[in-house]
Amino acid sequence: MKGVILAAGQGTRLRPVTLTMPKPLVPVANQPLIGYAIQVLRNAGLEEIGIVVNDLDSPIVRELGDGAALGVKLDYIVQAEQRGLAHAIGLARDFTGDQPFCVFLGDNIFQDKMEALLRAFPDSDSEANIALNEVSDPTRFGIAEIQDGVIKRVVEKPQVPPSNLAIAGVYLFRPSIFDSISKITPSKRNELEITDAIQHLINTGAKVTHYKITGWWIDAGKPDSIMQANQLVLGELPYTPAPEDRSVIIGRCDVSPRVLIGDNSQIIDSVVRGPVIIGKNVTIRNSYVGPYTSIGDNVLIENSEIEASIVMKDCAIRSIPGRIDYSLLADNSKVSASEHVPAVHRFILAENSYVQL
Repeated sequence: MKGVILAAGQGTRLRPVTLTMPKPLVPVANQPLIGYAIQVLRNAGLEEIGIVVNDLDSPIVRELGDGAALGVKLDYIVQAEQRGLAHAIGLARDFTGDQPFCVFLGDNIFQDKMEALLRAFPDSDSEANIALNEVSDPTRFGIAEIQDGVIKRVVEKPQVPPSNLAIAGVYLFRPSIFDSISKITPSKRNELEITDAIQHLINTGAKVTHYKITGWWIDAGKPDSIMQANQLVLGELPYTPAPEDRSVIIGRCDVSPRVLIGDNSQIIDSVVRGPVIIGKNVTIRNSYVGPYTSIGDNVLIENSEIEASIVMKDCAIRSIPGRIDYSLLADNSKVSASEHVPAVHRFILAENSYVQL
C-alpha cells in the first residue's frame, strides 16, 4: 500500500506566515506539520509516499527531497490548479497504480497514530475506509451518516447535518475511487469534492466503512489551531531530567525537566519552564521561556519573556517589556524594544498580520 499526502493548498487562512512558507512546512514542536503525516504512514509500513504540490519548485520539494532522511521514498505530483480534493487524489492515479492507498491531508495532526487501521485495510473487504471524529460544529466539515457500521451517506458542509461525525482528513481507498472521481461534476464552489466521489462509491453498492479516531485531532489551518497543536504535541513529550551541562546552562539559571535543547545552544542567566523544545544555535540570555514554547534554530532571546508560543528559525527577540504569549513568529522575524526617546511602536507587517499591544 502507498501513501498520498495532499499539500498543494495556498494556506490563505494562515497568512502572512504562508506568504513565504507552505502551510505543511509550518513547524509544530520544531517539526514541519507534514512530518507528522509522514511519520504516521511510515510507522504503518507505507514507505512509498506521493506528495501533491502546486509546483516542483515548491519549498516542500526542496525541504523534503527524496525522503531518505525521513526513512521513506518520496515522489511529487503536481496539481497546478487547485480544483478540489477529488481532483488532487485523481492526479495520483499513476503513482498508486493498482494498489490500495491512504490519503492524508498535509495540515492535519492526530494523537491517534492509526497503525492498525492502515495495516488492516489491504486485506479488508472495504472499497474505502474513512477516518471520522465527533465535532461540535458539523456544518463546517464533510459529514458522514452511519448505519450498522457502514457509511450510507456523506455530505460536504451540510446546513442540516445528519450526524456530528466529521471526515477527519484520512482516507483509505482502492483504485475504484478513480472511476468515481471521473463520474462527478464540480460543486457550487467549482471544485471536485471527495465527498461526492465517496457518495458515488456508495451509490454503486461499494462497501465504505469508517474508523473513529481516538484522542485529539487538529486541522491546523489557522494560527490558533497551530498554537493548539504545538501545545498538545509538547504536552506529550516524555519526562526528561532538567539539563545540567555547564557548557549549556550558564550562570544563574532555573531550568525545569522536559526541556529539550539542540546542539550549540545556551541558556544564560534565565528561567526555562518545560515542556519546551529549543533548536540548534539558540541563545537565551536574561530571559524567561515559559511552558509550551517551541524555539527554532539560530534564535536569540534576550531580556524578554515568552511562553506558549512558536518562534521559527533565525528570529531575534530583544528587550520586550511585558510577556509575549500565544504568539507565532515566522522565520527571520525581529522583535525589539525601541532604543530611542520617545518610546514608540514601529511595525513592518505583511498582509493579514495581527498585532495586539
